[in-house]
Amino acid sequence: MPSKRLASTAAICLLLGAGTAACGDNKDSDKAAAPATSAAAAATPTATPTPTPTVAKLDTDKLSAQEIEKQAKDALASATSLRISGKMTSDEGVMTIDMVMDSKGQCQGTMALPGMGSFEMISDGKAYFMKPDVQFWKTFGGSNPKVLAQLKDRYLTGFQNDPKMKDMTDFCKLTDASSQMLDDGSSTPSKGSAGTVNGVKTFSLKEKDDQGEESVLHIATEGTFYPVRLEKTTGKDQGQIDFTDFDKPVTIQTPSADNVIDYTKFQDTVKSA
Repeated sequence: MPSKRLASTAAICLLLGAGTAACGDNKDSDKAAAPATSAAAAATPTATPTPTPTVAKLDTDKLSAQEIEKQAKDALASATSLRISGKMTSDEGVMTIDMVMDSKGQCQGTMALPGMGSFEMISDGKAYFMKPDVQFWKTFGGSNPKVLAQLKDRYLTGFQNDPKMKDMTDFCKLTDASSQMLDDGSSTPSKGSAGTVNGVKTFSLKEKDDQGEESVLHIATEGTFYPVRLEKTTGKDQGQIDFTDFDKPVTIQTPSADNVIDYTKFQDTVKSA
């Protein structure tokens, strides 16, 4: 459970992942047959009760904290889509994120960084589009009016092959993000308690980093055992990330051609400004 990552801006982009899908084997039921009292009765088919699906339940009493964490990690690795949303509070201000993504590389959402501005990211799995607000580009690209005018209300595209933009493109990839989320931490989790998060029955695991700052991972206890909330509860940077809309189809609408600017042309504008 990557508690340290939760405290940093770069890490928030990597604290992704969770999908849900109800699972469980159907329990076989014997057909009930009423005794025939007449030829007509014997010819009438007897209704068969519909089997009740068996919902898997996380045995938090028998499993160790490490085993429970592994259940969550294995479930996360099977995710096909999710929505990640939440905020972190630090000395610099509040950072927020709201993003949907899937295993096909599709994503759409926004992220705001304290004192830096915000941006929207869209990907259909092939092309990437980033729409920053004015404050974001003033922070990272300067305030030259020529540059800002070119970017106004437009999406930047064609940057996926630039190593400097790798963090931005990885931000959209559920598979890459999940693998980061699944990295083993340096500390050992301990058991917390049962609870409910966004209407989902959960069990929590607690973990402290080498600075004694605590994070809490809430795991669904019924169906498939996905992480549903990650919290940083102590230290300078605190907040929570929620994982919802598990395994729902992600539909992406990419910007029109007249509403985008090529990354290479944008770089040329910056150089000549």
